Amino acid sequence: MRQIWNTPGGVHPPDNKEQSLTKNIGHLPLPEKLILPLTQHAGTAAKTCVVVGEKVLKGQKLASASAGISAAVHAPSSGWITAIEERSVAHPSGMSAACIEITCDGEDRWIERVSYPNYQQASAMQLRDLIADAGIAGLGGAGFPSAIKLDSGTKKPIDTLIINATECEPYITADDILICERADQIIQGIDIVSHLLGKPKTILIGIENNKPEAIAALNQHCQGTGIEVVYFPTKYPSGGEKQLIYILTGKEVPSGQLPADLGMVCLNSGTAFAIKRAVIDGEPLISRITTLAGEACGVNRNYEILIGTPVSHLLQHNNFDQALCSRLIMGGPMMGFSLASSEVPLIKTSTCILAPSHTEIPDDEPPQPCIRCGLCSEACPASLLPQQLYWYSRAKDHERLQSHNLFDCIECGACSYVCPSNIPLVQYYRSSKGDITNALATKATAAISRERFEFRQVRLEKADIARESKREARRLNTEQAKKMSPSTTQSTGSSAADIIKAAQLRGITKQASPEQQKAKLQRTLLAAQMRLEEAQQRLVQVTNKGSAHQQAQQLASVEAARRKVEQTTQRLTEVSH
Repeated sequence: MRQIWNTPGGVHPPDNKEQSLTKNIGHLPLPEKLILPLTQHAGTAAKTCVVVGEKVLKGQKLASASAGISAAVHAPSSGWITAIEERSVAHPSGMSAACIEITCDGEDRWIERVSYPNYQQASAMQLRDLIADAGIAGLGGAGFPSAIKLDSGTKKPIDTLIINATECEPYITADDILICERADQIIQGIDIVSHLLGKPKTILIGIENNKPEAIAALNQHCQGTGIEVVYFPTKYPSGGEKQLIYILTGKEVPSGQLPADLGMVCLNSGTAFAIKRAVIDGEPLISRITTLAGEACGVNRNYEILIGTPVSHLLQHNNFDQALCSRLIMGGPMMGFSLASSEVPLIKTSTCILAPSHTEIPDDEPPQPCIRCGLCSEACPASLLPQQLYWYSRAKDHERLQSHNLFDCIECGACSYVCPSNIPLVQYYRSSKGDITNALATKATAAISRERFEFRQVRLEKADIARESKREARRLNTEQAKKMSPSTTQSTGSSAADIIKAAQLRGITKQASPEQQKAKLQRTLLAAQMRLEEAQQRLVQVTNKGSAHQQAQQLASVEAARRKVEQTTQRLTEVSH
C-alpha cells in the first residue's frame, strides 16, 4: 500500500451521496432548444464559425478555439442555428454572455467522425490536436483546456500522471457512478494520456474510501496495467489539485507554480473518459454526467446530459417542486453558486444541479462581526490566513492581499463552513481576486499606452532632427553659394555636398551619444523583463480560478510585455552595432 500524507485543514460535511446512487446513469428526452455559451472553459471565448439559419449536424464544430487558452464548442444534436446572441449563463454573478442557440430537428444526425482507434501508432502532436479539436476541458470544475495542460509534456518531462477521482464535494456522485459503470473506458482514456505524455513512470488514481464500488471497479480493470489505485480517508477538500498531489506524493506545489513544474500532470477521471471518446470514438465533448440531487426533486439521479440543455428541462423530468426548493445551486453546497434562473444551460463544467429544500440548506443568516476565533485558519487546506484576507479584502488592500497569497485560495468554502459568524468569506475573496485582476489589466493597458507614446516621441524627435539637419544644410549651402565664386570653389575644393554633409553631422551631434542610448535601452530592457515576469506570474494565478475575461486580459498583458522586451532587445542590438 502506497504511503499517503495528511493535508492541513479540511472539514467533514455530511456526504449526502447515497440519494443519487440508487439508479444507473439516466438519459433525458432531447430538449427543444440547446443553448451553448462560447465560454464554457477557463480562458478566452471561442470564435463562432456558423451563422444564423445554418443547418448543423451532431458533433459539428460551432466555434473554434481562439488564441491562447481556449476550447472549441460543438453541436450536441442536429438542427438549425436560430440565434447567436447574449444570454444568461451559469455564473456566480448571473452575467450574460454570447451563446449559440440550436433548435433541434429531432433526428440527432451525426457528422462524419474522425478517430484513432489505434492511438498507439499516432504521434503525441496528432493526439493533442485531436483532443483540442474535440473541445475537451477539465470536467472536474475548473474547465482548463485539456490539450494545453497535456502540452506541458513537450516542455518538461512528466514522470507522474495523477487521475483525480476524489469527488469530495457533498451530494455530487457523477464521477463515482461513471467509474462504477464505465471504468474500462476511463482506463482506456488514461492509457491514451500516458502514451501522449511519453509513458510516465508513475500513474496513480486518487479516490476517497467512501466509494467502495468505484474502488472495486478500478482495481478490476487496472490489473496488469501498471496503474495504481490509491484510496484514502474522506476529508473535504481532498479533491483540490494541489491537495491531492500532496496526499499521494507528499510533494507541495509552490505558490505561483504548476504541477508540470514538478513533472506531474493531474486530470479528472471524467476528463479521461472524454478523451477516450474523442480519440477512439471520434466524439467531441457534447455531453457529460451530471448529478441531480436535493429534496425538492422527486428523483435524485445521475444523467448523461447534452451540453446546452436548459436546467429547467432537467428539472421538468424529475418531479421538481418549486415551492419546496430553497434555491437552485449549480455545483455542490460548498463551492457551488445559486442560479438566478432555471433557464440557464448546463455547460462542460456542470457537475451537479442541487435543488435543496429549506431544511437541507436554509436561507443564509445575516453575517455577524468576526469574533477572531481562528477556526477558519484551522480549516484552510492551503494554510492561508483567512481572517487577515477578510480584513484586507474589506479594506481593498490589494498589496497585502497579494503578499498573503490570496490567489492560492482554491475557494473551497471550508472557512465559510466553520465560521460561527456566518461571514461569506469566499465571496470576499472572489471579489478581491476580480478587483486585483482588473487593476492589473488596467495597469497593463496603461503600460501599453505609455510604450506607444514613448515610441511616438522617439519617432517625432528623429523626424525633427532630420528636418533641422536639412534646413541647416540648405541655409549654409545658400550662404556659401553667395560668397563663393566658381574659381574659389575650385581652389578650396569645397562643394555643396560637403556643406550639406557638415550640416547633417552637426544635427546628428544633437542626439544622445551611442553610449547614452545604449545605457537607456538597457534600463528599459531590464524594466520590461521585470514586467514580463510579473505578468506571467499573475497569469498563473488567475488561470485556474479567474474568470474567462480576467484570464484573457492577463494573457494580453503577457503578450504586450513580451512585445516590449522583443522591441527593446532589437533596438539595443541596433545601437550596439
